[in-house]
Amino acid sequence: MKPMVIAIDGPAGAGKSTVARKLAERLGLLYVDSGATYRAAALRVVKAGVSPDDEAAVAELVAGADIQFAVGDSGPQILLDGEDVTVAIRSPEVSLAAAKVSRYPAVRQKMVDLQRRFARGRGVVMEGRDIGTVVFPPADLKVFLTAAPEERARRRLSDDQQRGQAVSLPQTIAAIERRDQLDTERKISPLIPAPDAIEVDSTQLTADQVVERILRIIRERKLIKEQGEKSAVETGELAD
Repeated sequence: MKPMVIAIDGPAGAGKSTVARKLAERLGLLYVDSGATYRAAALRVVKAGVSPDDEAAVAELVAGADIQFAVGDSGPQILLDGEDVTVAIRSPEVSLAAAKVSRYPAVRQKMVDLQRRFARGRGVVMEGRDIGTVVFPPADLKVFLTAAPEERARRRLSDDQQRGQAVSLPQTIAAIERRDQLDTERKISPLIPAPDAIEVDSTQLTADQVVERILRIIRERKLIKEQGEKSAVETGELAD
């Protein structure tokens, strides 16, 4: 029986990270933020002073990057060349660079291989923009999470302010719109729902309400048992 893989895709600010993290906790699975790998790659490019538009230079830099996930006291950490860059990869500069470097085939291939390696032999809830379409097409469940652009901008602004980043709502809306354009128009792995993904609009829902909706779908599909029964996750016999 192979470990259960749940793919959660969607645009920036849709709430993927919060939902995926909470869902992973409820199911006892590993949470993986695939976007963090691209951000780590972009940070290496930014720190080297290389233009994100220079495909050859970016590919060379990223090829030599050592990117790893670790579990720290405060949650998942992303390591770049042995350094904890969990906070550093969230800057607006790195966000924009990540949207650019993620367009390149060499970068995407390395990151996809890396993401698959993280999940090998274990159950995961992985969130990103192409998990259900490219990274794990055979995922046990695929969710495409959306929300109205204005709501996504408000959520992203709140996250940025909590990290101490001085940004305004108009700046955040512009950044969200730019990221959407880059994600949907790129030739390789554009942001689109997988044909068999379940779309969930979270505009009027809390993260916990989204998690409950996904858990209900999981139960309906019998990936886990009804309450009171031993689930596949609890017994270690994860769904095929």
